[in-house]
Amino acid sequence: MNHIFGPVNSRRLGRSLGIDLLPRKVCNLNCIYCEVGATTQLTCERKEYVPTVAIIAEIEEFCADPERLNRVDVVTVTASGEPTLHSGLGRIITCLKTMTGKPVAVLTNGTTLMREDVVAELSLADVVIPSLDTALPASFRKLNRPAACLDLREIIEGLVNFSKVFTRELWLEILFARGINDSDEEVRALVAVIRRMTLSRVQLNTVARPPLESFALPVGEQRLKEIADLISSGPDAPRVDILTSSGPSAADKATAVASGRFPGGGENREETLDKIIEMLKRRPCTAADINRTCQLGGPEKVEQLLEPLVRSGRLKKRAHGDKLYYQ
Repeated sequence: MNHIFGPVNSRRLGRSLGIDLLPRKVCNLNCIYCEVGATTQLTCERKEYVPTVAIIAEIEEFCADPERLNRVDVVTVTASGEPTLHSGLGRIITCLKTMTGKPVAVLTNGTTLMREDVVAELSLADVVIPSLDTALPASFRKLNRPAACLDLREIIEGLVNFSKVFTRELWLEILFARGINDSDEEVRALVAVIRRMTLSRVQLNTVARPPLESFALPVGEQRLKEIADLISSGPDAPRVDILTSSGPSAADKATAVASGRFPGGGENREETLDKIIEMLKRRPCTAADINRTCQLGGPEKVEQLLEPLVRSGRLKKRAHGDKLYYQ
């Protein structure tokens, strides 16, 4: 399948089935921290970049297997670029709600919420998770590197207005990069915007996987906690989560590999490798990340499984911080 991946174990959403609307990097931003890679088509044009009927056909195929569907907690609409640029978004969300019976979440960079058509389509979802990394134009240009058609003030107004009309779960994600948007001035500007919004929660993140640009550096845990305290202070402040400080989940518990079969769905070796490769096409992962999703018996089992692919050049390893990622 070209547009469906997972389910993967998400810290935020549980067992998440991913729907990738844009297999190539079509986006209106070219963020320095992006783990997918450089934007290949920097645009604000909204159109049907891939046939909506092809995506719906894959959804129908997946849902034809009740056993697979039962392993899904939530369906997450995302993209290698910006999913709201796909003009079939509303049809796809409606299809997912009807066919899966699962909650639908949408991940977006939040730059199109001034558009009435996007607002109407996102209103069909159960959870919307937009991003806003900075409220200051200079940092926006340096960190997110927007297309010329974007205006930060319009983006912020779109986010604020959407937060007033969306009646379900709205989580704002902010990614901090050291020395770019983590100063007190930056945080005060973001807090001013957050105070105008109606949010279920705010989620703080930093550069945790190999970024597009080497100068995109992570912010320390202590600074993230300080920022969280600033955002959560005051009356009616939203809940604040720090995404990088997650403990082990139940899915981290190793499951032994037995009889040549791979746990987590009864897949054989080739099926498991295909699943891992589809994951890695969309984001770099550590052996521990892969094990959380595929439950292969521990990170060392993952390394053994993937080593032949590394030697053949099909996969690459890249160090970032103190971790080793497969790409």
